[in-house]
Amino acid sequence: MRVVVCGGGVIGACAAYFLRRRGIDVTVVERTEVAAAASGKAGGFLARDWCTGTPLDALARRSFALHAQLPEEISGDWGYRTMTAYSGFVASDGDARRDAPSALGWLSDGVVIAQRIGTAETTAIVHPRKFTSAVMNAALAQGAEHRPGRVTGITRGTDGATATGVEIDGDLIEADAVVIAMGPWSLLAAQWMSLPAVYGQRSPSIVYDTAADVPAEALFLECEEDGSAVSIEVFPRADGSTHVTALSDIAPLPLDPAAVAPDRDAIARLQTMSERLSPLFRPERIIAQQACFRPVTQDGLPLIGKVPRSDGLYVATGHNVWGILNAPATGEALAELIAEGATREIDVSPFDPARLTPLDPSLLQAR
Repeated sequence: MRVVVCGGGVIGACAAYFLRRRGIDVTVVERTEVAAAASGKAGGFLARDWCTGTPLDALARRSFALHAQLPEEISGDWGYRTMTAYSGFVASDGDARRDAPSALGWLSDGVVIAQRIGTAETTAIVHPRKFTSAVMNAALAQGAEHRPGRVTGITRGTDGATATGVEIDGDLIEADAVVIAMGPWSLLAAQWMSLPAVYGQRSPSIVYDTAADVPAEALFLECEEDGSAVSIEVFPRADGSTHVTALSDIAPLPLDPAAVAPDRDAIARLQTMSERLSPLFRPERIIAQQACFRPVTQDGLPLIGKVPRSDGLYVATGHNVWGILNAPATGEALAELIAEGATREIDVSPFDPARLTPLDPSLLQAR
């Protein structure tokens, strides 16, 4: 059996890895580079039970457990470590707490820690680019193939419903099954199959070199900007970098992932907010100013499973902020679906692509 995975992000990498563990031939097609988009620029935060009470709960718990296991199975260091998480807010002008020392010594005065929302048992982090690259390298070491190129179509058998391969810049790769895992660019595949719309939500971020000065303490804070409340998230990583993000917005998705760039105004605002949080977030410590597009769906749940009205076609995208967290369990589930026709570890029926109305392909003609 041969499977073509379209997309070299974290979902595609995990799908390739778990397929190869079953001995299935895999070719990964990626137009730019591994982890080129959100998989390389996300925060990398992991939470075991933050999806309790939602359809994502079982997926998140299984994937959180896999994240803890994978360092024992795959060579490389992607900075997996457990951490504590806190919520709080930045006291505004006139608030009596504005000049009060923060409960966390590395933060500025007036940063109020309200409660602990994650412990070493329930929250952790990875470096997303390093994690994605390590999983992909593990798949390649087990015999998977990496094919640079842009997916331009799906070929089908005489019945018109069964996928027989993928067109790559005019060439053909034959396959028994095809997985679409192109993040928000999975939208383009609606030209060739019945898929719901996938949208891209842009998230700017700044990465600081904080060395060992910041402990393993993730922050979810509210601060005031021009009279409005803004959420800001801070993720210290094991390699001494700290990822700070806020101000997500909706923007046109570039056709080429390599063309994604942050909005200058958003980065300037984010830098001002960051410098208010801690004296460690100084301009000379900036490693990267960047943005990525997170894939989201109409109902906020991912698409994981068989593509409607097609045989041999599968999709895995739309994970929103939980892409890095839920990638391992998604890859495992895809491998089970393709190899056995059903999943064993988790129920993916809540993520069935057939639950949503397919996108009209004519809407993509202009793209």
